[in-house]
Amino acid sequence: MVRRVAVIGAGVSGLVSIKCCLDEGLEPTCFERSEDIGGLWRFADTADSGRVSVYRSVITNTSKEMSCFSDFPYPEHFPNFLPHGLLLEYFQMYAQHFQLLRHIRFKTTVLSVKKRLDFATSGQWEVVTETEGVQESHIFDAVMVCTGHYQVPHLPLASFPGIETHFKGRYLHSQEYKDAEAFRGKRVLVVGIGNTGGDIAVELSHVAAKVFLSARSSTWVYSRVSDHGFPFDMVSTTRFNHFLEWLLPSAITRRIKFRKFNSWFNHEIYGLASVKSSNFHVIINEELPFCMLSGTVVLKPNVKEFTKTSAVFEDGTTEENIDVVLLATGYIFSFHFLEESVRSPLRNNRSLYKCIFPPQLERPTLAIIGLVQLTGSVMAGAEIQARWVTGIFAGAYKLPPSSRMMADVLKKQPPVKRNPPEPEHLKMSFINYTSDIASCAGVKPSMLWLLLTDPRLAMAVFFGPCTPYQYRLVGRGRWSGARAAILTQWQRALKPLRTRVVEDGASPCSWRWLGFLALPAMLLAGFLLSKSPRLGWVPRGLPLF
Repeated sequence: MVRRVAVIGAGVSGLVSIKCCLDEGLEPTCFERSEDIGGLWRFADTADSGRVSVYRSVITNTSKEMSCFSDFPYPEHFPNFLPHGLLLEYFQMYAQHFQLLRHIRFKTTVLSVKKRLDFATSGQWEVVTETEGVQESHIFDAVMVCTGHYQVPHLPLASFPGIETHFKGRYLHSQEYKDAEAFRGKRVLVVGIGNTGGDIAVELSHVAAKVFLSARSSTWVYSRVSDHGFPFDMVSTTRFNHFLEWLLPSAITRRIKFRKFNSWFNHEIYGLASVKSSNFHVIINEELPFCMLSGTVVLKPNVKEFTKTSAVFEDGTTEENIDVVLLATGYIFSFHFLEESVRSPLRNNRSLYKCIFPPQLERPTLAIIGLVQLTGSVMAGAEIQARWVTGIFAGAYKLPPSSRMMADVLKKQPPVKRNPPEPEHLKMSFINYTSDIASCAGVKPSMLWLLLTDPRLAMAVFFGPCTPYQYRLVGRGRWSGARAAILTQWQRALKPLRTRVVEDGASPCSWRWLGFLALPAMLLAGFLLSKSPRLGWVPRGLPLF
């Protein structure tokens, strides 16, 4: 019987894990090595502490309604996309509301997590911590690792000959980047075109003499601002769009996606991607196309090598007088505190059952929360993981035998490629993944049942944004405010924009135009999905529309 649970880390995943433990009647103790909550999102001016944090100007890529905790909506006056300060304020409100701080031991580092000698029968762990130089040993019935995937900078220096031996300028990982001032007047090469690389290149372009952005793979650029000015994820991430993507042939969905991406600007003209591209590496960046159009950011191919002062690229071109190379090459996870027998099989999150449980353990009392890359909010993904995991710890759900879990892990390992994508490119469909975990936890709403019992809510759930509130409508952890939160989600999204009101026509958020099609579409979706196997975890790009 699991009772005492160790939670490692007090970032997003740690906070929801503490709360879910309390909801299940468990006794969590959270160990946080820094002096406050927030993890990655608690900004620090320097990287000297070794703690990874966001840079000063960062703005969330997912909107507040799509990334909120499922039973704690954001204040309606908060903007849709949040700077790190407001996001941290939201975390503090959440922690205070659910009285989580009393369960956190700050300035406490976890040194080791080891199985007890009787682990095969007890499932217990010995956790050794250190606080202000004093070590302490604890026994826990279960452990939730909530340190995330932004842990150790990925520095593939061997892939860039000459950068260590010949290059006389400065090179650094994006972890060290905090703001643009130190790069004023410099010629900067940013390597890597993920969300971080794109953001930093744009910000540097305002102060640097010149910014070059090196891209290894094709990249589609998307804006947070969708058609008619709404948050893009609230418009695109819907169960209706997801159903269409599942229903239509892949060739048609690819064509629709390419057309949607290129409706903003032609990616082939800008050298970013072609309709012949085989991947859907998508980044969020409103300013990058204009920076490229104005020449303040120049796109380059992959770097071949470095000389004393220049960078030579794979297309044979050379850029001279490079002062700084900034490597936005992602992160690798490292659970150095786990014993070797547990740590060594963890090659990536696909080595875990449902990206959570090490399948080889005799007892499922170790869970890794938040080590998942989704096309939507990782906050929402981490919360549904924590709900399922704590339900398993409390005895409400059961996992399949270890052999079945290992077989499932092997089946879902991504194919080995000669040039694998950077870690942050391996993403899974937000709706696929959260729906799968919600099904395991018995909290996924039935569209047919909603249609029969509450047609208005069914319309909002199926055609509206797939917000986390949907997983509080039924089952364990049901929240009485979930229905109202879903029906008022667009009001909260539009509220911060109502600072100057003009005469308004018909509400663009209304789905009345779908009225005649809603009933047959929902009945067809419910029937087909009920007859099909559970949707897999195939990595996909943004939804269709």
